[in-house]
Amino acid sequence: MSVDELLGELNGPRFPRLLDVRWKLGGPPGRAVYAEGHIPGAIFVDLDGDLAGPPGPGGAGGRHPLPPAAAFQSAMRALGVRDDQPVVVYDGADSTAAARAWWLLRYFGHPSVRVLDGGFRAWQLAGLTPEAGLPAEPPAPGTFTAKPGHLPLLDADGALAVARDGVLLDARAAERYRGEVEPADPVAGHIPGAVSAPTLVNVNTDGTFREAGTLAERFAGLGVAAGGVVGAYCGSGVTAAHEVLALALAGIPAALYAGSWSDWITDPARPVATG
Repeated sequence: MSVDELLGELNGPRFPRLLDVRWKLGGPPGRAVYAEGHIPGAIFVDLDGDLAGPPGPGGAGGRHPLPPAAAFQSAMRALGVRDDQPVVVYDGADSTAAARAWWLLRYFGHPSVRVLDGGFRAWQLAGLTPEAGLPAEPPAPGTFTAKPGHLPLLDADGALAVARDGVLLDARAAERYRGEVEPADPVAGHIPGAVSAPTLVNVNTDGTFREAGTLAERFAGLGVAAGGVVGAYCGSGVTAAHEVLALALAGIPAALYAGSWSDWITDPARPVATG
């Protein structure tokens, strides 16, 4: 949704729950950025704590495992999320972090979740006044009930099957896909058969998503065919959710390998490709 659409809803009868999901690999801390300035009424969401579960044995599940349903439900209720209230999520600009919240809320069954296109930067560019500081009181407890399974999900075997029989998109930067650098995980490379599709190509320089037709052309050029099986992964299941969102805008349903590369490499028997 656009800033104008958000303003219309903020001034309307169905005030949405606004969630600020600013997060960046390596920092700075999102809560500090939120305290400096945020959209009035927004509640900060800790991606590491609220949108991920604890690591599994030996790192299974990756760096940001899916949270258990009960834990996610508890976190969302603490943020004031209700089943009967629309949710709008945003991050700094490009929606790469906000998409994680969008995907999880949809996966766990929330009926109305949207992403603010262009994030907090779009709010600022519109000349709107931010709010500073942390809330004096927590929001009233929400009523959200987490029911998993509303979006398609892949495990490691499923991701390999999609790479073999469909199109598995690697949302990381191209140099990470090729195995030239790896800033976050101990092994570099990609899942054999996966296609490099850096997720930042899905957005314009201001962080807003490219037009749906342009996105559809991009994915068609990567081998995505109408009715074909499509999946996406990244390093830990954050930016891959952004890829799934871009695919959805293009009218293409896609599954998410939530554990992504950081889960894939926990089993030394799984093959690794480079180049």
